[in-house]
This record gives sequence, structure tokens and C-alpha cells, in this order.
Amino acid sequence: MSATSARPAGLPEIWGGIEGTVNRVGDRYFDQMRRSGHWERIEDLDLIAALGIQALRYPVLWEHIAPNGPHRADWTWPDARLARLRQLGVRPIVGLVHHGSGPRHTSLVDPAFPLELARYARAVAERYPWVEDYTPVNEPLTTGRFSGLYGHWYPHGKDYPTFARTMMVQCRAIVEAMRAIREVNPRARLIQTEDMGRTYSTPHLAYQAEFENHQRWLSLDLLCGRVDRQHPLWSHLLSWGCSEAELGWFLDNPMPPDVVGMNYYITSDRLLDERMEHYPKWSHGGNDRDTYADVHVAGVWKDAISGHRDVLAWAWERYKLPVAFTEVHLGCTREDQLRWLGEAWDAVCSLRAEGVDVRALTVWSLLGAYDWNTLVTADRGFYEPGVFDMRSSRPRPTALAWMTHALARRGHYEHPVLASPGWWRRDERPEPHFAANLHGDSPAPYATYVPPRRAGAEQPRPVLISGATGTLGRAFARLCTSRGIAFRLLSRQEMDIASPQSVERALEHYRPWVVINAAGYVRVDDAEVDTERCFRENALGPEILAAACRARDVRLVTFSSDLVFGGERRSAYLESNKVQPLNQYGRSKAEAERRVLERMPDALVVRTGAFFGPWDTYNFVTLALGTLARGERFAAADDVVVSPTYVPDLVHTCLDLLLDEASGVWHLTNAGEVTWAEFAAQAARVAGLNPSRVEARPLESFGWVAPRPRYSALASERAQLMPPLTQALERYLVDDEIKPARRPAGGGRAACAVCGGTNDESHGDGRCRLHRERGDGGVATGG
Repeated sequence: MSATSARPAGLPEIWGGIEGTVNRVGDRYFDQMRRSGHWERIEDLDLIAALGIQALRYPVLWEHIAPNGPHRADWTWPDARLARLRQLGVRPIVGLVHHGSGPRHTSLVDPAFPLELARYARAVAERYPWVEDYTPVNEPLTTGRFSGLYGHWYPHGKDYPTFARTMMVQCRAIVEAMRAIREVNPRARLIQTEDMGRTYSTPHLAYQAEFENHQRWLSLDLLCGRVDRQHPLWSHLLSWGCSEAELGWFLDNPMPPDVVGMNYYITSDRLLDERMEHYPKWSHGGNDRDTYADVHVAGVWKDAISGHRDVLAWAWERYKLPVAFTEVHLGCTREDQLRWLGEAWDAVCSLRAEGVDVRALTVWSLLGAYDWNTLVTADRGFYEPGVFDMRSSRPRPTALAWMTHALARRGHYEHPVLASPGWWRRDERPEPHFAANLHGDSPAPYATYVPPRRAGAEQPRPVLISGATGTLGRAFARLCTSRGIAFRLLSRQEMDIASPQSVERALEHYRPWVVINAAGYVRVDDAEVDTERCFRENALGPEILAAACRARDVRLVTFSSDLVFGGERRSAYLESNKVQPLNQYGRSKAEAERRVLERMPDALVVRTGAFFGPWDTYNFVTLALGTLARGERFAAADDVVVSPTYVPDLVHTCLDLLLDEASGVWHLTNAGEVTWAEFAAQAARVAGLNPSRVEARPLESFGWVAPRPRYSALASERAQLMPPLTQALERYLVDDEIKPARRPAGGGRAACAVCGGTNDESHGDGRCRLHRERGDGGVATGG
């Protein structure tokens, strides 16, 4: 990454942040830095510094460094990393507790917690006297709710008295910690973070919304010495067990932040509605007075969220203290991650231009986050990429890295997808009511889709997709529609990829920013005799596209096959393994790879396995389940090992990689390998059908003309980006568009409406156990 122009003066800074949560559930700790691998990789800091950010929110956590007290602290890890940040010219904002509850001997309701944290804070300040920015406790209100009110994290309180006690302890710990730090370094600044949104409601529930909207400021009001007898929550706090003396302590010992840090998420704004019949059962909850649904408002109404600008403006008007976004992150598809960050940047720049003291925007989380969709209460391996994707052998820059670098260096970033608004600004909701749908149940694909334009933006340049009649081309059209990406789906008559003149006309007319080649010859057995046509469509066509795209600086993705391999291995083929096709179809794909990458080295060439998916009736799983559902036997080979590929996962991953500017050969399949017979039996079991009706037979018995490799499973040495095959199969079977033959009654499991986890069917309310027990019935936000 390198700067191409000077950054305009007067813009807010760009900060970064590493998700460092070390939360406790029972006796188990969930440690984000160890899961991301950052704990072992100091070289991550060089990649982060190359983004051009000015400051980094960095965890030097009590639980990690001094669980047995400062006198027994192990400073090895922070010594090396803080020194490296200093060498790189990146200012650390040191965090001491990040959604944690301290070492095992203490907790958020322990009266000794504040002074013990203060002792650790003093030790940190003495060790690193040059560090000036601190966040002693991250998001105390969010941590208090999850630990004291909802029971998710230690000490697992589920009532307001416990919640109030966690707030008193955390906020006092912030005051005591900053006092101790400033005794060592009087210049030290408090960068105090809090998750911030707004609660909306029907008129009947206005009283509850008003209460929620007062509560969201509680931690900051305590620190600023604003919780007095006139404060709306004063009587509530007394009724929850707080004494006037301890509330008065904050009036006598204010610790206003030097920067008020707002963490704003797509789920931060809530809607309360007593008309529960309009909402899924998992959203139902209430208080002692009323029952109501509690949902995040973005999933219900277009433009309903408060938005980044309002959140910062509220904090500025309330406290008249410098403000910043200290977390900006959206766990979603890549283009919406860019759009969310773009909205936040526009907000900070416009407010700063109007005289609001906006200091910075923090891109979060640089290394992504793990299992926040279950509030970090379970180890399910659910990963949300951030600026870097940690599923590679080393952190892989995503499109957010290019955007962060551009904002940090130049103050602006351009990309065709930013011309269109995010899903929260469009009329269509990506999924009824609540969450962005990553698997796709959008309407049937159009030949052309032009999303609404963002205010002031030009008409978005489209994605050009070849293969209008094929499974893959139509899947790209369908999911580009659901993701708000402009496209044009072309038939052979509109663009013959093997005709240079036809390709040039199409590129000239449509002016795409990327071409997705989903066309090609797919009849493996016919290719043995129809070789010339097979090579024309599969090798010559991609070569012509590559030459034309390179000449016009247009990105290209084209598809290859597991059949480029010969089956001599007994472990999954990697990208670097030698190709050795056994049939003409495989040879045409291997030749296409060679020609494309010679013509256009930065093209994206995707090798994948046999497709299955919800939108065509001729794939293996659909045929197998249809046959079994009729009570008939289904024959499948038991001596051919493959890596089946779920089409929605493949398409989403390809679109993300295109935005990330990935290039070269990638293996994209759902993790796992099976024989065809095993796959049919597995599908039958998940669907509640009889797997014994699957007839396992040898390959030779099917009489196919083209030779097939007995083993063609794929894995990746670059990154495993697609979910396991078992998860893909389960999602296939609960897709709303699946026909009854693929979704037979009895024995099937549904996905949780909140997090995608497996339901306990006996409750029948659309939620997994965690989200049935969740106190507020809402969708989780990251930390």
C-alpha cells in the first residue's frame, strides 16, 4: 500500500482497533486475540501500520498480563508490541479490560475490583510512561447488561440490582484507574467507549423507550458527574440497591472523558412493539407491565436507523466534549461493510466541517471477530472478517484494507459499489424483518438490476455476468440483486465469449468494472467427442475475456473444476498441486487456467467441485432427495471422493474475493470430502428420509464415457473461506425456496432465526437455546 496523493488538512484521524475481548462464561474464558492468532504474531503490527492509521486501540489486558497481581506480571508480550507500535509511529490507545470481568479471583460485583484494576493501571503507566491514551474499561454499559442483566457472561446476573452493581463497580474502576495513571503521567487521556443507539417504540410503549434512552447514557453520565437527584435514573438506581452515598461519590469525583467514544452498530437502534403477531416469536419479551417484541429497527423500516451522524451529534450536544467513533464495523457482505464505513466517514467529516470537535473514526475490527453472533457464549467458529481476513496462513487484506488506507492517506475512497446504498437504506429488506441474508432468498434473478443510487452518486457501473441460462450465472444474478450490486446478465447472443468482436462490443456498451464468466461447456461425457466445441467455450472464451479485460482495466473471474486433477492423491488437492486431467473437459479447464493467467495474471480463477443449491432441480442433492422422498432407491458411486459445493456460498465468497482484489487460482468448496453415496445418505438423514435407500455402487457400473478421477477433493492452502459441507447441507434443507420434496416433514432441523444455530425443535419458536433465554430478545452486536 502506498499513498498516491496528500491527505487534505483538517480531516478527522483514522484509528484502528483489534477485537480483544476476553470474556468469561462460567469457568471458561473466550479470548479473541488467541483465536485470531494475533497473540503469536507481532508482525501483524507492521501490516496494520501500513494502513496509514494514526492510532490503534490495543489490548494490554489485566487478565492476560497480571492475573495474579502487578508484582507477578509478565510484561513480555506488551513490551515487544508497544515498542513496535512506537517504532512504527502508531499511537496506542491502551485497553485494560475489554468486556472482561477481571482475573478469576474477582468479578464485576466485587467491591475490590476498582482498586485492584487501579493498581494494575498504575503498573502499566509506570512500565510505559510514554503512552498517553487509555480505555480502562471498554463499553461498561454493554458489559453490565450482558453480565448483570441478561446472564450471558460472568457473574451471570439476571436482574437490575446485579446490573446496577456492575455499573457502579466498572465506572468506579475507570475513575480509580485513570487517577492512578495520571499520578504517573499527568498528560494521560481517557478515551471512554460505549455502545450507543436509540430505542423507538409504538405510542403505547413510549415509557419503556424513554427509559431505555436514558439508560444508554448511564456510564457516561456517571463519569461526568451528572447522576444527581434530578437524573431520570436516580430513583431506579436507588431501587436497585445503590446507595445515595455511592452515587454521590461520582458527583464528588467526576472523570469526564477526554474523548467520548461512540460504538455504533446496525443493531444498536431498537424497536419496541406490543403487536407481537407481526414479529417472530424469538423477539417476544417484555417488562413487568407489558409484553412486546424487541427487534433492531434497521430490519423493519428503510432509513429507520438513527445513523452515524445523529449518534455523534447527540454525544456532542450532551457533553460538549470531543467525540469519536471508536468502533465502526458491520458483520455482513463485503460491499455493505464498505458502505457502512463510508456512511460513518461522511458523518464525521460533515460534523467536523460544522464545528463539532470530532477527533477520529476507528475502523473495527482490523483482524475480525469470532462468535459475536452468539454473544461470545459458545465456540462455534463463526468468524466475521474485518480489514484483514484471518482465515489465511497470514492476515489477508480485504476491501476494507484498501478503503482504510485510502481514507487514512487521502481522505476519500471510490468504488463502484459505493454508488448504491446499503441494505438498511433500500426498500427491499434482505430477509423478512431482521437480518441480512447471506444465503439468498431474493426474488428470481433479473437480466438487469440497477439498485437505487446513493444521494449525489453517479449511475453505478455494473458487473457483467456471462451464462444467462446456467445455474451459476443465474445464482450470481440472484445474489447480486440481494446484495444491491448492479449487474447485467448476458446470454450468448448478447456476448459470445469466444468471439473477440462480441466481447469488445459488450464491454464498450456496458462499461463494467468486473466480468464474471459463468458460461461454458459443462457436459463432461459429450466433451469426449465434441472436443472442439468444449475447448472453444471453456478455453478460448476465457482467454479472449482475459485479454479484453486486461486492456480495459476490468477485473475478471472465471471458473475451473476439480476435474483438472487425476485422482492420484489421497489427501485434498491444493492450489499448487500439479494438474493432470483424465478427460477432455478437465483438459479444457486446465488449458483455460493457463491461458487466462498468461493473458491476465491478476484474474481470479476459481476451482470448485460439483454444485448443489436451492435454485435448480437438476443438481445431485435435489435429484437424490426427490427420488428418496418418492420411496424409490437412489444409486450413487461409493468409490469416488469429491468436495460438493453449495452454490450460494460459492457466489458470496467469489463476490467478496472480487471486492478484495484477490487474484490467481483459488480452491473454493465447502470444507469436507465425501463419496457420492455418502453425500446422498447424509442428505437423506438431515432431511429425515431413509438413508438405507441409497444404493452404493462402483463408478464403472454407471457406464459413463469420460474417465473420472476416483479422488478429486479440494482444499485450499490460501484460505478456507466457505463453511463446512455439513452446515451447507443443513442450510440447503431449510431454505425458504426449497420444494417439499427437498424438505420433507419430520426429522428436519431449522436454523435459529437470530444466529443460524441449531434449534431445539420441541420449543418451536424459531430460536436456539441461547436466544430463547436472551433477556432483550434482540440480535447481538460486536464488541
